[in-house]
Amino acid sequence: MSEILKAGPPSYGHWRAVVQAAALVAGFVAALALTCAAPVSAQTLKLVALGDSLTAGYGLPPGKAFPNQLEAALKARGFDVKVVNAGVSGDTADDGLARYDWAVPPDADALIVELGANDMLRGLEPKQTKKTLATILDRAKTAHLPTLLTGVLAAPNLGAEYDKAFDAIYPALAQQYGAVLYPFFLDGAAGDPKLNQPDGLHPNAAGVAVIVGRILPTVEDLLKRANRS
Repeated sequence: MSEILKAGPPSYGHWRAVVQAAALVAGFVAALALTCAAPVSAQTLKLVALGDSLTAGYGLPPGKAFPNQLEAALKARGFDVKVVNAGVSGDTADDGLARYDWAVPPDADALIVELGANDMLRGLEPKQTKKTLATILDRAKTAHLPTLLTGVLAAPNLGAEYDKAFDAIYPALAQQYGAVLYPFFLDGAAGDPKLNQPDGLHPNAAGVAVIVGRILPTVEDLLKRANRS
């Protein structure tokens, strides 16, 4: 003790060094605490698009199919999302149901169901199409998978009675199963030669861009549901 007293009081430089060292230690401890307490960053959302040729991208160049353009548009809006193309050209609703278990993986965060156009083009019984789509929606609901159902409008040459029965499928199912409804998938592109391929049935790349622009706010609502689930 006497030696310490003989040495005199600590210099200003000594105290300054001590204070700086203590501040560095405190800062390190605080940063470590924040790191440990911070929530793990959200993983990329997986959005599966289960559909037919309109989803698959029939006749389109690589990267221009609906899932590709939708993913790009969502990312531009700030969503961390991967849109999986589970479309198969020519699929009816029954075909989509038959491959549901492997096309929609357990780690999917949200689902778009784009099916029924081929049922309509083949003049299949609306009751059967509705029953099949109901089974798909029921599986998604059981899995607590937020789902967007995109509608199909029947061609006028099939007759008023068929049109009425078929067009009613999608609003009824969306209400029954609590799915998000987009009334007409081809909205904005149907019937416009500039936005369709020569067959008049499938949109070209520009047509898909129009479809994506129209449906984008609805898909954003779907992904917000996925984030809350």
